[in-house]
Amino acid sequence: MRKLLLVLALLSGFAAPVLAEESVALDTAPNRIDDLASLQRGAKLFVNYCLNCHSAASMRYSRLKDLGLSDAEIKNNLLFTTDKIGDTMTVAMRAADAKEWFGAAPPDLSVEARARGTDWLYTYLRTFYRDDARPTGWNNLAFPNVGMPNPLWQLQGQRGLKHGEGAEQGPAQFVQITQGTMKPVEFDTAVADLVSYLDWMSEPAQRTRRQLGVWVLLFLGLFTVLAWRLNAAYWKDVK
Repeated sequence: MRKLLLVLALLSGFAAPVLAEESVALDTAPNRIDDLASLQRGAKLFVNYCLNCHSAASMRYSRLKDLGLSDAEIKNNLLFTTDKIGDTMTVAMRAADAKEWFGAAPPDLSVEARARGTDWLYTYLRTFYRDDARPTGWNNLAFPNVGMPNPLWQLQGQRGLKHGEGAEQGPAQFVQITQGTMKPVEFDTAVADLVSYLDWMSEPAQRTRRQLGVWVLLFLGLFTVLAWRLNAAYWKDVK
């Protein structure tokens, strides 16, 4: 079964290999799902750097109003692929062209955070490095031989990968080749915002679901106490 999954994963250019997650320790992604400012920054990054190739066909621009954005703010700052705020987040690139350029069509990112996990996405977006042996000139530690170039290289800068020397090679280390527009701490913060947005986009109602779940559990707890006392009242004379 494991071999079958590995073969299927390798046949898909943009699907992560089964063993990819085992090749690098995953960093813990900051949880900012309740931070509207962070989610707004993440939405901006997603539209500017991800939506060029990746669609989010299950997500409508109008749902961004849940993040505290007005219709005007969405239209002026985030609405680049369509003219209507009620449309879904699709891309103009054709699937046939994407397959020819990248080897496989970029996956839809509507529920990518639920499929991959936020830790994997956070690690993946921060571990790109230059690799002249790859067609795109880029490779990734979390996803070896990935078909996608680094979409955030202008922010992070270009990095190379240096392996330890000697018989017992140490862990690979990144070497900064060119500086990006952001400092490392700023870039990690930006990636955390983007991953948080992807997490929110995978289930925009999750905050409401959690809040509703608390009230449901409280009701069930209160109902259990009432039912227990009512049962005791009904059976007290029988005993």
